[in-house]
Amino acid sequence: MPEPMRAPMSLPDRVGAAGCVRAPRLPEPAHSTPPHPKVPATTWERRYRLAVIVSDAIATAVASAVGAIWVAMLDIVVPPPIVLAVFTAVAVLWALFGSWNLRVLGQGHEEYRRLGRGIFSAGVVIAVAGLAVPPLDVRPWVFGVLPALALLMLAQRYLLRRYLHSARSGGRCLLPVIAAGSAQTLGDLIVRTRQQPHVGWQVQALCIRPAAGEGRISEVDGVPVIGDVDELADHVRRGGYRVVAITADPYWTPRRLQELAWKIENTSAEMVVAPVLMEVAGPRLHVSSVLGMPMLKVSEPSFTGGRRIVKALADWVSALGLLVLIAPVMLVISLAVKLADGGPVIYRQRRSGRNGNTFTMLKFRTMVVGAEAMRAALGSANDAAGPMFKLHRDPRVTKVGALLRRYSLDELPQLLNVLAGHMSLVGPRPPLPEETATYDFEVKRRLLVKPGLTGLWQVSGRSDLSWAESVRLDLRYVENWSLALDAVILWKTVRAVLTKQGAY
Repeated sequence: MPEPMRAPMSLPDRVGAAGCVRAPRLPEPAHSTPPHPKVPATTWERRYRLAVIVSDAIATAVASAVGAIWVAMLDIVVPPPIVLAVFTAVAVLWALFGSWNLRVLGQGHEEYRRLGRGIFSAGVVIAVAGLAVPPLDVRPWVFGVLPALALLMLAQRYLLRRYLHSARSGGRCLLPVIAAGSAQTLGDLIVRTRQQPHVGWQVQALCIRPAAGEGRISEVDGVPVIGDVDELADHVRRGGYRVVAITADPYWTPRRLQELAWKIENTSAEMVVAPVLMEVAGPRLHVSSVLGMPMLKVSEPSFTGGRRIVKALADWVSALGLLVLIAPVMLVISLAVKLADGGPVIYRQRRSGRNGNTFTMLKFRTMVVGAEAMRAALGSANDAAGPMFKLHRDPRVTKVGALLRRYSLDELPQLLNVLAGHMSLVGPRPPLPEETATYDFEVKRRLLVKPGLTGLWQVSGRSDLSWAESVRLDLRYVENWSLALDAVILWKTVRAVLTKQGAY
C-alpha cells in the first residue's frame, strides 16, 4: 500500500542518477490536497527527449561521415562528399523533428512510424535535389546511407525505450494521473495501469460522484478519492498532474467535458477521455464535422484491398525466406523427435481458419503417440478457462517436446501453412473446430482474418492468459489491424520467445 504523501521533496531528492523522477507518493484521502510541485513531474521527460535527440544526432553524424568516406572511395567527388554529408545530416534532422514529440516517445508504434516517415521524407528531399542538380550523385546516400541510418536509429530508440520501461517497472519515470468517472471504470483503469507499468501512468487520485443515497467512497483499489467530479478542475490546477483521465460515467456530458478542457488549459495536464468503443482505435477512427457538430466516425474493419495484398505478399516472401534459413535447424529437430521414441515427426491437427474454414495445421510432435486418446482422462485437471484445454505440467509432453515448446520451436512447420495461404505470420490464435462451435457472435469476429503464427496473444503471455483475455486480444487485433501493428508484434515475438513467457 502506498504511503501517505509527505512534504514535497526537493528536485535532487526526487531525481535519480539516470534522470528519472520517482513517482510521488499518493495523497491521503481528503477533499483538498497539498499542491504538487509541477517542474519535477516533467524533468525526466525532458531528459529522455534530450537523450533521444542526442542519440539521433550522433547516429546521423556518424552515418554521414562514414557515407562521405565511402563515397570518396567510390571516386564520386562532384561535389565534395562532405557537402552531401552535411546536406544529408541537415535533411534527416529536419525530417525527424516530429518524432521527438513527447506525446509519442517511449510507447506505442507511433514513435517508430514517425521515425520511418522522417527517414523516408529525408530520402525524398535528397532524391529531388539529385534530380534538380544533375551533377549530384545521390544514389549512395538514398540507397546506402539512409537505410543504414534507419536501422541504427531503430536500434537506439529501442534500447532507450527498454531502459525507460525498466525504470517504470521500478516505480520511476511515471506520469502522475488524476482520474474521474464511475467507481467500476476507475477500478478497471487502476488495474490496467498496474498490470502494464511500461505505459507510464500512475493513478494517484480519483474524483467520483457519490451515488444517490450512498456515502462518499474514500478509495478505490488503494487509490484515494479526493473529491467530487465537479471539483476535478480545481484539483488539477493545484496538483501538478500530467494526465487527467476521464472514464465512462453519465455525468460526463459533451458540455461538461468541453468546460473541463477549458478549465485545465495552461496547466501541465493532458486530458484523456476513454471512448465508449474501448477496443477500437487507430485508422478506423475519424473525427469529422457533421451538421456543424464534431462526430467520431468508426469505419468498418478493412480485410481486403492494397494493404491485404501487401500483407499476403510479405507473408509468402518471409515464410519462404525463413524456411530456407532455418532448414538445417528443422532437420535437427526432426531427427531429435524421431530418435526420442520412433514416432512421427509432424503432428497434424484440424484448425479453423478465416471464415471458419478448416485446414490441417502442422507442428513438430511434442507429445507421446496417442496423446489425444489420453485427453479425456485429464479433463478434470484442465488449467485453462473457456473451451481451451491447457495443462501446466502435461504428462503427455515428451522431454524433447518440452524443450521445443519452451522456445516455440514446435511451431516452425506452420511456416508451410503460411506458404499455403491458410495462415498468416501475424493473426489471432488458430482455434480448434470444437472451440469455434461454442463461439458466440462476438467471439466469431476473430475468424474474420487468417490465424497467425504469432499475434497479440503470443507477445502478451501466451498460455498464461485467461480465456477472456485471449479473446479480448484477438478481437483488438481484428478491429485495429494495420501493417505497422504487424511489424510491432513480430518484433515483440522475438523477446517473448527468448524469455519463454507463458510457454508450456
